[in-house]
Amino acid sequence: MDIVDNLFLGDKRAIARSISIIDDEDPQSHDILKKIYKRTGNAITIGFTGPGGAGKSSLIGNLIPYFKKLGYKIAILAVDPTSPITGGAILGDRVRMQSTMSDEDIFMRSFGSRGALGGLSKSLRNAIRVLDAAGYNLILVESVGAGQLEIEISKVVNLTMVIFSPNTGDNIQAVKAGLNEIGDIYIVNKCDIDGSGMLYYSLLELIGNTPRKPIIMKTSTKTAEGLEILCKNIDSIVKSKEWLLKQKQKQEQILYEELKEMVLENIKQKTLNVFKNKSKEIDKILQSLLNKNKDPYSASEELSLLIFSN
Repeated sequence: MDIVDNLFLGDKRAIARSISIIDDEDPQSHDILKKIYKRTGNAITIGFTGPGGAGKSSLIGNLIPYFKKLGYKIAILAVDPTSPITGGAILGDRVRMQSTMSDEDIFMRSFGSRGALGGLSKSLRNAIRVLDAAGYNLILVESVGAGQLEIEISKVVNLTMVIFSPNTGDNIQAVKAGLNEIGDIYIVNKCDIDGSGMLYYSLLELIGNTPRKPIIMKTSTKTAEGLEILCKNIDSIVKSKEWLLKQKQKQEQILYEELKEMVLENIKQKTLNVFKNKSKEIDKILQSLLNKNKDPYSASEELSLLIFSN
């Protein structure tokens, strides 16, 4: 059996290895993705986003038992920030979700963001496909707490949950910064502490009456308030007729995003080739820019001609 055959059988080693091959952009990754594609498209993907410290990891860990009661086979992908200096990732969610990781029925994988916009690894979408093909029908994605850039997660998942808590600073400002446009469900987490009521009603006022009419709820991992209701709400959403229409629109968006990534990668390679093979022409453009013989716009136009004529 090859790695894909074992993946289809739910072998966790094969799943982990396949994800690593894709994450490392190994040449074998294309072959794996081609073989698994027919078995994808069955999983529900839910993104958890919001300011750092809102309790996303703890919330995910506490929702697992309720999702399991509803019959879901669950995988978790947690995206942690990559250091711009060392290139390494803290991968702290492995520490925060120890109890979840001990569950043999759950697959969990941490990703370094590798500087991708919104803290999302380029390979995240394909990692979701691997888990989908392996039989996980509910994939929970937690993205790093990176403020406004967190909106990128909505381009990867089916359903977006935005998490806030009363003790994470100016939450309302964060909502105004763009998170108000992407959430399907807004959660006031840690609702057992002071200030949660005020935050909840502020969200109702700012978002609850918008045309999208997103769900706004309160939860507490300490008291378990709202956890079971939240899971049942999600289960109802993904079984509705409106859900199917939204997923068709989502597929169009995913195709656009993948095409954009491919074009950008192609431009990157062309640019590297030009800087490598036409160093004299590049030096000439830079020197004319330094001598103020050319303005930045003219220099950029000349450079782009070199890149795209190559």
